[in-house]
Amino acid sequence: MENDASRAARILVLYYSKDGRTKMMADLVAEGAVGVPDTEVRIKTVNEATAEDLVWCDGVAVGSPTHMGTIAWEMKRWWDETAQPLWPKVEGKLGCAFTSSGGIAGGGELTCLALQIVLMNYGLLVFGIPDYVAPGQTLHYGAICAGRPRNEGEREACRRLGRRLSEWVQTLICHRPEHDPRTATYARLV
Repeated sequence: MENDASRAARILVLYYSKDGRTKMMADLVAEGAVGVPDTEVRIKTVNEATAEDLVWCDGVAVGSPTHMGTIAWEMKRWWDETAQPLWPKVEGKLGCAFTSSGGIAGGGELTCLALQIVLMNYGLLVFGIPDYVAPGQTLHYGAICAGRPRNEGEREACRRLGRRLSEWVQTLICHRPEHDPRTATYARLV
């Protein structure tokens, strides 16, 4: 993996969406990531993405609908089949997770944790986000929506996830400390 401050940070937003809800989240995650200067973003479904996309990126945001409290099989299959030859060749990249579930307490946090476990098995470094974007809206395990992002707090949670991934890549991989999220300020919806 290059450690080159002269190139753009590379972010892959990899997702599976059955009914378009996770795609809406993926678009917002990508919007947040590309909002950080010197960032290039690829947004791809599991049907479009190749192993080369994972090799290309410095950081990956993975999104899946919550199916019975865990990852959709289409996302798991991508990691089991498409990415498997790369194990552990992608070690040291950064990763985070997002999910849309059928409802509140529908297993979204479990799905984000399951996605993070997959990333950790490939040697990726995962992170949580300790701040709140709005009252009651956290990203400790990733961005989680019951269905589609319905309000500005949920939309901002998705954008914040992408922004933080890009900031961490900028800081840790591209060596641009001016993007360090620990010193960043974010608007909080009240």
